[in-house]
Amino acid sequence: MAAPFFSTPFQPYVYQSPQDAVIPFQILGGEAQVVQIMLKPEEKVVAKPGSMCYMSGSIEMENVLLPENEVGMWHWLFGKSVTSVVFRNNGQSDGFVGIAAPSLARILPIDLAVFGGEILCQADVFLCSVNDVKVSNTLDQRARNIASAEVFLRQKISGQGLAFILAGGSVVQKNLEVGEVLAVDVSCIVALNTTVNVQIKYNGPMRKAMFGGENLVTAVLTGPGIVFIQSLPFHRFSQRIARAVTSPNMRENPKFFVQIAIFFFLAYVVIVSSLILTDV
Repeated sequence: MAAPFFSTPFQPYVYQSPQDAVIPFQILGGEAQVVQIMLKPEEKVVAKPGSMCYMSGSIEMENVLLPENEVGMWHWLFGKSVTSVVFRNNGQSDGFVGIAAPSLARILPIDLAVFGGEILCQADVFLCSVNDVKVSNTLDQRARNIASAEVFLRQKISGQGLAFILAGGSVVQKNLEVGEVLAVDVSCIVALNTTVNVQIKYNGPMRKAMFGGENLVTAVLTGPGIVFIQSLPFHRFSQRIARAVTSPNMRENPKFFVQIAIFFFLAYVVIVSSLILTDV
């Protein structure tokens, strides 16, 4: 059985695959975590490019192209990588590989067999996998009136293996009963069962989005199923950093560009009106 999502740092776990293969792994660190996976000869780990932190001498790394049915048009349009990295133990003894989170994130081990062989995630949360795991981008057709790309474009992770995904800040797991309803900020959803029904709710008029409104779109989730929630989505964290490094005027007045545009528009109207009146 895979580790629970709240795994204690430095505590080892053992994953047993449906083929009875036993693979030990260990999640190290507190905020920017690393997962260390032990590999027997000829065993392999598939990971996203640029995620390798360290590996033993018997491990060989190879970049491979993703199958066409796993890449899709969205990878090309949004500049996503169309390759994955395979770490294989070609030695005669056990080896290990350390896969690191690309940001201040926690690593969640997901045993897909527990989730019925399929789980829906936010885009780009997949880190690496062991055994039979397939990652593809999919449109969640159940979510109607979608106004956020984070709900519109999801990663579907399927198979019977062990997948490691990323979550920012603190992580909460909610086990929803049949008919139980949970409202969550759209960007805080990390992953959920395919059995969970998703409905999108607008919290006020859309004009708030133009003038800096927060929490405009809420996902209303209805059980049964399991939901993983993150307290600090990466885009929210990056926005806070961007505001901190901008000039004081921009930081104190985020509607600066809107105000400048309105100013020039009014100036244009005044100038054109004065020219018309002069000609008359």
